[in-house]
This record gives sequence, structure tokens and C-alpha cells, in this order.
Amino acid sequence: MTLLLFSILIVLFLINVPIAVTLGTASAAIFFIEGDVSLIVIMQRMFNAVDSFPLLAIPFFILAGKLMESGGISQRLIHFANVLFGRVNGGLAIVSIVACAFFAAISGSAAATTAAVGSLLIPAMVKKGYDKSFSTAVQAAGGTVGIMIPPSVPLVLYGVTAGVSIGELFIAGIIPGILVTGSLLILVYVISLKRNYGGGETYSFMEILKAFADAILALLMPVIILGGIYGGIFTPTEAAVVAVVYGLIVGIVIYREIKLSDLVEIFSSSVVITAVIMFIIAGASVFGYYLTRARVPKELAEFMLSITDNWVIALLIINLLLLFVGVFLETSAAIIILTPILAPIASALGIDLVHFGIIMIVNLAIGFITPPVGVNLFVASNISGTKIEKLIVAIIPFVIVMIISVLIISFVPSISLFLTK
Repeated sequence: MTLLLFSILIVLFLINVPIAVTLGTASAAIFFIEGDVSLIVIMQRMFNAVDSFPLLAIPFFILAGKLMESGGISQRLIHFANVLFGRVNGGLAIVSIVACAFFAAISGSAAATTAAVGSLLIPAMVKKGYDKSFSTAVQAAGGTVGIMIPPSVPLVLYGVTAGVSIGELFIAGIIPGILVTGSLLILVYVISLKRNYGGGETYSFMEILKAFADAILALLMPVIILGGIYGGIFTPTEAAVVAVVYGLIVGIVIYREIKLSDLVEIFSSSVVITAVIMFIIAGASVFGYYLTRARVPKELAEFMLSITDNWVIALLIINLLLLFVGVFLETSAAIIILTPILAPIASALGIDLVHFGIIMIVNLAIGFITPPVGVNLFVASNISGTKIEKLIVAIIPFVIVMIISVLIISFVPSISLFLTK
């Protein structure tokens, strides 16, 4: 029956049935064939899966990101990054990566980070003489840190699915996010130096100070969120609500770049994104229910341990699996499908589940810049007008660097766990 389940899943994926419908339909079909589980129980499982207090963080973080995106935050962050790094070779490319890291600490979304920063910086890089394919690849790769640096919607999904503290996951994501950002910065600097891109812009101390003052409210947001969570002032869900209130005040009252009429679009787009994610969670809950009843995670863990009890080799195999899945499957669905299967294996191997969550997220982030699903590739391609086949060639060095970063994060657990202890 398990083989039949995965066969149905593959067929439905191939004919482009939406992921949520695929997961729910395939699992319900197996239960119907077996006949020992009522369809009412399936509906109850779907409802209970989304009836979760921690999951409330998802719509609020999505809304907070939209508010910050529309409230003039991205322009101020980009300007601040530019006055810091504009004088360096490849200055605008470096600014792009740094601005993505700043914006990631606000939006929690890879696609939103790519769109918000890329719409401003890709045209600016091309105007300065940067190759269009390179500029687009820089932005697509930079956007991936959106799901690593907290707050991150995928980290919330993993935390709920694996039963791991979301607050600890947020803290654990900081250093790995900085590591990936740093590796991308080194790459763009080396390429820019070789091709003689950019540099030379200088700013006075007062200009730097003014840019910092303009961006301070944006920079304070992640400090408030993470400081509040880690200080025990509020839970991650409550932090998401605080982020929304903060975004409203900054965008409407202080920067005055969000009009009341804009709120309809901001709220409606947030609702649509939330609905899609929640539908996936509901469908995946039925899938997970079948896997648990069929003892698939337990049997897979026993099979993995029968092959090797060496956590290094096992982790290499898991990394390869995650990289492969990330190429073909949307991140939220991959987390919800794979976490119930892989988390027990990680536990059996003695891998901390907080550390494993970071490994999983960074692996799946690479899927944002690899075809055929690579969302960031298509977002950046639409902004620049670059053909996707040219972009695929340009993105290869970034994929290699990110894979190296994944391996470092995987085999040096202290990178993820240092701040949580």
C-alpha cells in the first residue's frame, strides 16, 4: 500500500495537480481502499492539523513581511548597505546580498526577499555595467537566506511538524544564515574582482550616520523579535503579532509610505499565501497519518541504521536526499512530508533535532535556485528579463558554494547550536 501511495503521488505531481490536493487525495484513496479508516476521521485530521496556536505565527509573519515590503523598509535597507559597501569591488552585488540578509530578518520569505530587493538592485547593477545574468543570479541566490535567518516561515513549519521549540530554531538559524551570507559575499567579491565590476563609491561619515538613522527602525525589528523570544517576554506566535503591529506603526505613522487604501491589497495577498500554506499542511497531515499507521518512519530508520550506524555517512545520504527533493518539491510541502520520516532517523543517529532542522532548511533553500521549481530563479528572471537557460548557467557557482556551506553546517553542529546552549 505504501508503494501504491507513492505511485499515486508521483502520477499526480507529474500532471501538475496542486501539492495540497495531491497529498490529501493520494492518502485518502489509500485509506478508502483499505477501508479501516472513516473519511470523517480524515477530515478531522485535516482540521486538527491547522488548529494549532504555534501555526498562527505563519500568517502574522507573512503579513509583517508584506507590511515591511510596502512600507519603504527595503529602500532604506538597500541605501544603508550601499553606503557601507559601495566602495568595494562588486559593491552593488555585495549590497544585494547584504540587503537580502537584512530583509530576510524581516520578511521570512525567500521569494519576497528576492522580489523586494531585486526590483531595485538588479536594474541598478545592470546600469553600472554588471552582466545581466550575473546580476540576476546574485539576487536569486541572495534571496535564499530569507528562509534561514529568523523569523522564517519554513522554520515555524519544521518546529510544529517535528515538535521542536520554534524559539530555539530561530536562534539556531542566526549563525548558519550569516555563514551562508558570508560565503555568497566572498563568491561575488571574487567574481567581481576578476571581471572588474563596480566599486569606487565613497560616502562621508555623516552620510553613513544618516543612512543608519534612516534604517534603524528596520534593523530594530529582528532585534525586538529575537530578543523578546529569547528573553522569555513572548512566544514566537506572540512575536509575530508584535511584528505586525510594529510594521503597521512604522509603515503608516512613521515612514507614512503605506496608505489605508494599500492595506486591502496587503491583507488580501497575505491571506492567499496563508491559505495555500495551510491547505498544504492539512493535506500533508493525512499523508503523515498514513505513514505513522504504516510504521514507515520507524522502518526507514531501522533500514538506515542497518546500512550504517555512522552518523557522518547517514547524514551525507540524508543531505543528498534533501538536495534531490528540494529540486522538485516546494519547500513547505517538502518540510511537512519529509520531517515525520527523517526526524526519527536523525534522533536514532543522535543528531539534535534543532540542528537537523537547520540542515533541512538550508538544504531545501538550494531548491529555490535550481530548476524546475526554483522560485527565486523565476522571480529574478521576471524582474531582469533574463532567459532562464542563461540564468541556470550563471547560478551554478552559487549552488556549489551553498552546497559547501550545507556540508559545513551539517558536520559542525556547534554552528547551529552554539547560541541555543
